[in-house]
Amino acid sequence: MIAAIVICALTCVLMIAGVLFVPKIRIGAIGIDSYWVVTTIGAVIAVLVCKVDFSTVGKALIADTSINPVKILALFISMTVLSIFLDELGFFRYLAVVAIRHSRTGQIKLFLILYFVVAVLTVFTSNDIIILSFTPFICYFAKNVDIDPVPYLAAEFVAANTWSMLFIIGNPTNIYLATASGLGFLEYLKYSFLPTVFGGAVSLGALLLVFGRKLKKPLTAADIDIPKIEDKLSFAVGIVHLSVCTVLLAIGSYINAEMWLIAVCSVGSLILFSLIISLARREKPRVLGRSLSRTPYQLVPFVLSMFALIVVLNEVGVTAAIGEALGSGLQILKYGPLSFLASNLINNIPMSVLFSSIIGSTGGAVGIGGLFATIVGSNVGAFFTPIGALAGIMWSSIINKHNIRFGYGDFLKIGASVAVPTLAASLCGVYLTTIIF
Repeated sequence: MIAAIVICALTCVLMIAGVLFVPKIRIGAIGIDSYWVVTTIGAVIAVLVCKVDFSTVGKALIADTSINPVKILALFISMTVLSIFLDELGFFRYLAVVAIRHSRTGQIKLFLILYFVVAVLTVFTSNDIIILSFTPFICYFAKNVDIDPVPYLAAEFVAANTWSMLFIIGNPTNIYLATASGLGFLEYLKYSFLPTVFGGAVSLGALLLVFGRKLKKPLTAADIDIPKIEDKLSFAVGIVHLSVCTVLLAIGSYINAEMWLIAVCSVGSLILFSLIISLARREKPRVLGRSLSRTPYQLVPFVLSMFALIVVLNEVGVTAAIGEALGSGLQILKYGPLSFLASNLINNIPMSVLFSSIIGSTGGAVGIGGLFATIVGSNVGAFFTPIGALAGIMWSSIINKHNIRFGYGDFLKIGASVAVPTLAASLCGVYLTTIIF
């Protein structure tokens, strides 16, 4: 047991260190993300040292259960492709420019519009996609109109990682934790609504308190042309596929269709339509190609290796011991703060894999309150420190490339001012929801 704990802890520490200090491993002209390499090596060592049969790990990976990581990855990767396709067509940039052109009266209006645009888009896509799409644009815009970009970058990041709680597809941690507990799209929404609304309202209020003085400065009008979406046919195809997929996910439990299968079929249909359009035009499917190349495939070995580490911890009795130590009382107060803190020690995806196993080991003793407290911690924990989520690591990397000063201490200062009250409000929402339902 001790060996398993040490190997898993060391793997997580080295993974975080790699992300912060050696994000890429260079092999000639090829750059490989270090974090999944570290976790893969750690998983192999853990299996060998703890003498867990590789077939045991393999059976867990392909087991016909809701916690099957392959199905979860298929759902997340498919939804990501649908969102990136629209981003490649300029949809998110179009919405951002429209929002800015309607906020010439002052920074507070711009701030509010940006927050709500990001919130709405995150609900229907995912937090990672919005961070990747909006962050560079905010940096460019702030430089052109000579305003401090930090309030807007913070608003974008907080909104994306608060409202990502609402739908099961908003964050891979939602998908993992909820599907592991057998929750469908609408059942998840029933329990996530109040925590998300409470957290969203408090996070916005906290942001206004933190940045209110900076936002009172006048805004220089910016003549930014609204970008045109040139390929309207592909855009229509993309919007229809994302919309239909979301609706089918919502009713999936009623038509006896698994969410991962709906998402995979949707992206398969999108690829087929896109190829047909390209063939009809006698041109290469460039938008589709760029979308597929931007898809974060590195999450596949990362999640699978983290899952393998948890299988090892299960086999040696670690997760069961943790679940027993936590007990069955005060679940919201235990699982919410602990998942929040654990996200910032080992990142929220490994945390979700670990806590899913802990919850499962209790044999149903952890109820819906503990589950959703964990989901809240996995989302809100993302904006407490930059290592709380991969979105934070990507966000920090982008703004550093734009020479915007925002160190670990700055992140922690804003995170403490916004994340802590948001966590408290969301957990209150979880508590009220458990009383109502």
